[in-house]
Amino acid sequence: MRLVIQRSGPARVTASRDREGRAIEHEARIERGLVVLACAERGDDAATFRWAARKVAQMRIFEDDEGRMNRSVVDAGGGVLVVSQFTLAGEASKGNRPSFTGAAPPEEAEPLVEILASALEREHGLTVGRGVFGGAMRVELVNEGPVTIILERRPAR
Repeated sequence: MRLVIQRSGPARVTASRDREGRAIEHEARIERGLVVLACAERGDDAATFRWAARKVAQMRIFEDDEGRMNRSVVDAGGGVLVVSQFTLAGEASKGNRPSFTGAAPPEEAEPLVEILASALEREHGLTVGRGVFGGAMRVELVNEGPVTIILERRPAR
């Protein structure tokens, strides 16, 4: 599992096509909070994504009254945009074309990304917007700080 977590001001994700290529109109937005780009990798499981939800919700990357990063998105009253992004599994150390063989297949990855989004809502009380899994999306955000954290957890072998 690999997440890119960005502290953000206004952010939105729009989608113009779904996974099957059909035209759609989808938009989700937050005024302040976190944009989470989420990649499920081969061997990941539900427990990994529930763990990730807890880490995202509790990560202290928002400033307190003294300007220290001491508050979580929950403490700050922010929302979260969760956007699936299999390209985070890209391996580009050889050649010029990244390999995405490390990404979980869509039928495995989609429910795992949904576990992350649902756990943020149900277990942590956050407002969560979602992208469209496998869709043609555009993500717009104002990265505050900038603060960008990479969170990874490798499957137990």
